[in-house]
Amino acid sequence: MNRPVLLILLFILGGLGLASIFTVHETEYAIRFQLGRIVKVDYQPGLNFKWPFVNNIRKFDRRILTLDTEPELMLTSEQKYVNVDSFVKWQITDVARFYTSTQGNEAIALNRLHGIVSDRIRNQIASRTLVEVVSEQRVTTMKAVAEAANRAAEEFGIAVVDVRIKSIELPDDVRESVFRRMAADRQKAANLYRFEGREAAERIRSDADRQVQVILAEAEREGQRVRGEGDAIATATYAQAYGQDEEFFAFYRSLQAYGNAFGFGNDVMVLDPSSSFFDYFGSDTPERQ
Repeated sequence: MNRPVLLILLFILGGLGLASIFTVHETEYAIRFQLGRIVKVDYQPGLNFKWPFVNNIRKFDRRILTLDTEPELMLTSEQKYVNVDSFVKWQITDVARFYTSTQGNEAIALNRLHGIVSDRIRNQIASRTLVEVVSEQRVTTMKAVAEAANRAAEEFGIAVVDVRIKSIELPDDVRESVFRRMAADRQKAANLYRFEGREAAERIRSDADRQVQVILAEAEREGQRVRGEGDAIATATYAQAYGQDEEFFAFYRSLQAYGNAFGFGNDVMVLDPSSSFFDYFGSDTPERQ
């Protein structure tokens, strides 16, 4: 055998050897087909072999995947519409069944899985009130959805690991209506509080004015009493002084008269010089009649 032919044979054998080897990673499933028929699916991670040109290999992800869809409008038991936004954690558990039921097309699998989960969520929402859906029963609801969806997805070789609701919201028109009603209720409550506040303020002011009047009346009465006592004491003192020295008392009374008469600088009086008003303006003491 000449050398060129040997090289060609070696090249062909090398190509056949490479074509007969394939690698399976830990995150993958592998299916070997022979003329379109599944012949093996239980491949372990690492190097594996196949018949070149006779067998072909398809690989699928064995990790837990996420299906995240758009929010959907659903009806509660109270006939109230809510927008439910959810996601699903799923995994291929039977790769042969997955391939035969979906032709190995992940888009078909996701579409079927979405229908299964959406129907179960819709059934659970329809059997509960809005308060129950958003309360602590939400966890119980999602657990029931995951269990029911998992049973339905088994025929596609899929396991539903978990179902979670990201948000439950009222539609925009309903939310706006609820907001307006809440705003009206808050405004009504605010008006009531303001009215009660004004009423309380008026009551407090009236009570304060009454107390002021009482205090002023008591103060006036006490002042009158004190003035009366003072006047009585003054009268007694004047009487006693008059009895002891009539001349000094007359002089004191004249000083008071002078003070009252000349207390303001703009006063003008026309008096007779011989008037008794001027008795103490001279140097001599006036004679008492």
